[in-house]
Amino acid sequence: MADQLTFTIQNRERIQAVENTFGRTGKMLLKPGRILVGEGCLSKLCRRGPKAKAFFLFNDILVYSSIVVPGRWNNKQKIIPLEDVQQENLEDGMAMPNQWLIRTPRKSFYVSAASPEEKNAWMGHIEQYKSLLVQAKGLPAENAAGNFAATWIPDTASAICMRCSKRFNVANRRHHCRRCGYIVCRACSKNRALMPNISSRPVRICRTCAGIHEAKEQGNNRAKGKHWKKNSVEDTPTLPEYETSSDEDASEPGYQVPTKWFKSPEDEDYSPYCYIKPEHKHPPICGLELERCENVML
Repeated sequence: MADQLTFTIQNRERIQAVENTFGRTGKMLLKPGRILVGEGCLSKLCRRGPKAKAFFLFNDILVYSSIVVPGRWNNKQKIIPLEDVQQENLEDGMAMPNQWLIRTPRKSFYVSAASPEEKNAWMGHIEQYKSLLVQAKGLPAENAAGNFAATWIPDTASAICMRCSKRFNVANRRHHCRRCGYIVCRACSKNRALMPNISSRPVRICRTCAGIHEAKEQGNNRAKGKHWKKNSVEDTPTLPEYETSSDEDASEPGYQVPTKWFKSPEDEDYSPYCYIKPEHKHPPICGLELERCENVML
């Protein structure tokens, strides 16, 4: 009984310490039954390359954030229900050793740890507490694969649009299709579609995904006996020309500290972007025509 009381007090203090690093910008994390399992720094692959992020694993949620002052001040808090998480183990990449993929319905991303042991510890703890949570709630063991968000390809992975092959420059900016994660130009991403698992508002998709989405909607409406309105995808609101596609653009200082795990009383080089065609890395001389990249694998 005394050990349980001591643990409860220590757990409360640890969670409150995490809350304090977010100040008024973060959501309240302390709640009955919630346990802070571990905390540490992982590298998250963002649009412009790997960035150090603070990660906090609880017995029911996974929290990550941008780092302002290491160990003292974090912002841009993101909270993921643990039952929504699916992990995929990956071989070491050239820029991301000890990496793995975290998939969720709203966002999917690559992370890497400082060592293989730390990677295995993170993956093991996440899977362990997800399983316990799923069992306690009586939920299905795995989420449907189609409900996971596409993983965005970093800006540095392609110098040209992955649909029309036009070179990116100051006037022709990079955008990301929310359905396939490809890097595309504005002309190839004028379409919008409603993807409830990502946003309650229509989001940017590329023209190839727009065709797939429209065909799917037509089939659904025919099955329901409804009349299909032509160009309904194109009629959705457009985003500003110079939108910010991600909140990961700001540069952040990198740092590395050991992961802290808290005990409960009960207790060859591979790149994830190897499928990108060679011309995406090394575009041809400006002015030459390229074949259109309509048949790139999704």
